Amino acid sequence: MAKKIVKSRFYFEEGFQEHLAEVSTDSPESWGDNDTLEIVGKPVSRIDGYDKVSGTAVYAFDKIFPNMTYARTLRCPHPHAKILSINTAEAEKVKGVLKILTHENTPKIPWYGMSYLFDPHLRFEGDEVAVVVAETEQIAEDALQLIEVEYEELPFVVDAGNAMEEDAPAIHESGNIQGGKPSTYSRGDIEQGLKEADVVLEDTFSTQVVIHNPTEFHCSTVNWDGDDLTVWDSTQAIFGVRDSIARSLKIPSNKVRVIKQYMGGGFGSKLELGKYTIMAALAARDIGRPVKIAVDRRTMNLAVGNRPDSVQTLKIGAKKDGTLTAIAHSSFGAAGAYPSGAGCSWPARSMYNCANVFTEDYTMFINAGPGRPFRAPGHPQGFFALDSLLDDVAEKLEMDPLAFRLKNYAEIDQVANQPYTSKLLKEAYDEGAKAIGWERRRKPAGSDQGAIKSGIGMASQIWWGGGGPPAGAMIRLNRDGSLRVIAGTQDIGTGTYTFIAQVAAEVLEVPVDQIEVILGDTAVAPYCGGSGGSTTAPSVSPAVRDAAEKMKAKLISGAAAVFETPENQLSYKDGVITDNTNTSRSLGIAEVVRKMRERVLIANGARGENPDGYSINSFGAQFADVSVDTETGQVTVNRIVASHDIGRILNRKTLENQFHGGMIQGLGYALMEERVIDKNTGKVMTTNLHNYKMPTVKDIPEMEIIIVSDGDPMISNTGVKGIGEPAIIPTAAAIANAVYNAIGVRIKSLPITPDKVLNALYG
Repeated sequence: MAKKIVKSRFYFEEGFQEHLAEVSTDSPESWGDNDTLEIVGKPVSRIDGYDKVSGTAVYAFDKIFPNMTYARTLRCPHPHAKILSINTAEAEKVKGVLKILTHENTPKIPWYGMSYLFDPHLRFEGDEVAVVVAETEQIAEDALQLIEVEYEELPFVVDAGNAMEEDAPAIHESGNIQGGKPSTYSRGDIEQGLKEADVVLEDTFSTQVVIHNPTEFHCSTVNWDGDDLTVWDSTQAIFGVRDSIARSLKIPSNKVRVIKQYMGGGFGSKLELGKYTIMAALAARDIGRPVKIAVDRRTMNLAVGNRPDSVQTLKIGAKKDGTLTAIAHSSFGAAGAYPSGAGCSWPARSMYNCANVFTEDYTMFINAGPGRPFRAPGHPQGFFALDSLLDDVAEKLEMDPLAFRLKNYAEIDQVANQPYTSKLLKEAYDEGAKAIGWERRRKPAGSDQGAIKSGIGMASQIWWGGGGPPAGAMIRLNRDGSLRVIAGTQDIGTGTYTFIAQVAAEVLEVPVDQIEVILGDTAVAPYCGGSGGSTTAPSVSPAVRDAAEKMKAKLISGAAAVFETPENQLSYKDGVITDNTNTSRSLGIAEVVRKMRERVLIANGARGENPDGYSINSFGAQFADVSVDTETGQVTVNRIVASHDIGRILNRKTLENQFHGGMIQGLGYALMEERVIDKNTGKVMTTNLHNYKMPTVKDIPEMEIIIVSDGDPMISNTGVKGIGEPAIIPTAAAIANAVYNAIGVRIKSLPITPDKVLNALYG
């Protein structure tokens, strides 16, 4: 049961992170293929399913305390302004108002490193001006209307391209380019690569800002008990929120407890601490009562995150035989008013084999809500542009697009210059092409007859999703044989409760319904990281298995002591330990605990370290079948096939749930979702689900999921890669290529709306 401290490095959402981590050094070897397993990989129904459908699941908004109070936030109505004066006198007179927070009576708590919790310099519509705490939400809302604020309206810019101009209004004193310069990457000689090419194509593509819009609003319910603060938060990172709260309030982390039992979606928007949580904590401390604060749908579309837009110029060179000689990628996109990542060049750097690559990404500040990681940051944008132009180059070379990709198949990680732990993308290409009927593609594009034209397209995917340490788990075995697995991760709607129970059940050979899983509580659980970047399952499942194997070893050791028999003469089957030299002697796991005089037997597990000198990535491809009405411009997606290499399947049912959700989000990104800002007023026009179009059941196509992998034994004892991000990455690009195949005209801007189709055809 030896452990050691290592430096852990793996990709999480918008960049590589390094940690010192305690890891297990005697973790078991990875399982074989799923056919050899009894519970892992099987379509086990969610163990938390009943709680959710019955309404007994407790979300952050559901937490009720005696003497509860409610907070509402006054937000800036202008895209850029300074507060000249604020008068809360009339609002304070409203019966039931308990506290009003503004920049005048609140400590200067740094935020984003560029502003404060309440900052009189307001940089986007929706920026926080004041918070009212009252006996009811309605009283708080009424009081907001009575707060008098005098604003100095400032010049604004809400377009990333305009923000790059020399005379653009400055959002921050340091300028509008985040970091002061673009992020660049280079290998080989891009100019030489272009000279060597027989065909060179250059084009510009654009993508829109989209909003996370999870079902559950961002919400915190906070309560002080003396100096101890407990926060029930809708968060994807309980420990991250705990530590951020402690830093903001300048209190020890052990004085902060963060709890999240259930979540109605986050998609990356809930990975960081929200201002609303700190505001509620400050108010609750002042009034000595619990405070609940929840944002509304309008605020969800203004202030709590988005996927940045992009304008990408790509130049690709290739030889007559299809060999890529150069890829140049330049992009700019909007971070919003505060730091975020708008880069989208990773696909160009890493997807296809090419010796000469140059990329640069400008991330621009504009007067709009800040970006946040959104399910594979940068990749849906990057693949839309890259795989669109790649198809155009293939057409110019008179090559099949799939054959062109296979010609430029990357065998190693070209950025890190090292091999992958596994890569089954060729198999994914093959299986996906068969399933969609790739031979049915229109040749040439647009050759289908009639007003409604059909087409087939595809796109590739690469993501990290290998996870890594630190991640811990604890198993507690009771005297009656029931088990409790505790981990400091969080289920964000993806099935974490269930796969943890499956892993423990697989090792200890007990029914899943005999296992209770406790997640999302910083006070009782071993540390695990945030749930983002497709890292939860690959980080946590090995720790759970490690704990289960250690528990199993303890039980065998205990039985050996009872039987006075060497451990190697015992066998473990279905939760029963038998003496192989005298099979009449056996003990169930509960009996072992009782004979050990233990009220509860505890085993702790940790995730092992990642292999040195290898890159861990997931791969895949999606194929789309579409119809385009050339009279109305309407695009209908008939079918999507997703064929992926994602390591081991932990649960087939929840895997398909994840892929379906990601592909539907990808469809929305391709065809309809878009934040619209009036450039004349700086106002967001799409602040509700009527104006912000999202897919409904009538838009959902037939979807088929093919997994070509069966575990990656190099990365961990479970061989799992994450699936949250891969599910969405290639969807929009595949649909865009299918639309081109149908109509023979390239749509270079997302979303692909009817007006763009008609303008491309007839404009």
